[in-house]
Amino acid sequence: MKKFRVPQEAGIFGVVLIVGAIMALLSPAFLTMNNMQVLLLNGTVVLFLAMGQTFVLLTGGIDLSVGSNIALTGMIAALAMQGGLPWWLAALLAIVTGALVGVFNGVFIHFGKMPAFIVTFATFGISASIPKILTQARSVTVADPMFAFFGRGSIFGIPIPVVLVLIAAVILAWFLHRTKTGLHIYAVGGNKETARLAGVNNGKIIILVYVISGICSGFGGIIVTSRLMVGYPTAGSGTEQFYSIASAVVGGVSLFGGVGTLLGAFLGAILIAEVSNGMNVIGVDSYWQPLVIGVIILVGVLLDTNRQQLSLSKLFRKKQQATSVASHASADTTNSEISHSQKQPAGMPGGKKSIQTHDRDNEV
Repeated sequence: MKKFRVPQEAGIFGVVLIVGAIMALLSPAFLTMNNMQVLLLNGTVVLFLAMGQTFVLLTGGIDLSVGSNIALTGMIAALAMQGGLPWWLAALLAIVTGALVGVFNGVFIHFGKMPAFIVTFATFGISASIPKILTQARSVTVADPMFAFFGRGSIFGIPIPVVLVLIAAVILAWFLHRTKTGLHIYAVGGNKETARLAGVNNGKIIILVYVISGICSGFGGIIVTSRLMVGYPTAGSGTEQFYSIASAVVGGVSLFGGVGTLLGAFLGAILIAEVSNGMNVIGVDSYWQPLVIGVIILVGVLLDTNRQQLSLSKLFRKKQQATSVASHASADTTNSEISHSQKQPAGMPGGKKSIQTHDRDNEV
């Protein structure tokens, strides 16, 4: 009989439901349509960042530049439209800028043999400074009404940012879980040397995941700028990058690489947005939010570490069992050969000595 396998995302989905029920009990306003729209709108940027961060974490890396990349890409879009470019070309330029930041990260990490933490932390500072240098730390107003559709428009009552993040989630999930390149991403995160020996181009994969993260940051920058219709040089300088990491880790993506799903990270981002929004609705001071998110990150990392240790212990036990079985099989084979040799009949190689001795005795 085939066993029913519970999806690994079931746990985080259950937590999302439980937290939602608790928030609804504490404040009836939590489940109102207006608040749900606010929750989803505020959560779309974190969702985009979490999806990009997931690809990076799956290879064993980390991207600390996603927050400042929002400011950089949003400001590039605002400056481009101020310079006369149409909104769609400005948006495309912002996404390309995000991708270039990803290329920069990936190249230095792989070819420079530098830790991802150091490279992306440096990029965080660079990306945060460029918008301030370009504008003398001033905001840039956007006037194109078509650009506002990205952040303020809706289709059948569903906000455009939510539609965009859902489309992106489907495409990225298919790419990660249904393509050969997606399999290579997991392979690199599992063991880089083994992946290389299997023919995987590690450099290509590492650069690719950081480019995906940069593109997701670019979409986040476009959404923030189009919602406010202002390019802020300090956008994304808050807790966005930490929320993106928390979302992925809480959703089951391992910090050690090679484990996790995009759906899990997606649900993790919803949980983070749900907690943040719920605390606002029930009137909890904003100072408490980083503390609560920090606790969530610690719990997620603790669970991830325990899961990693459990997997290693299981692997060690399996190796011990395999070694024990192999040694027993070897011993049984040796004993069987000895027994067979002792029982061989006269006339066979094992009985020649006794036959010759018997003949010699008769001759005497």
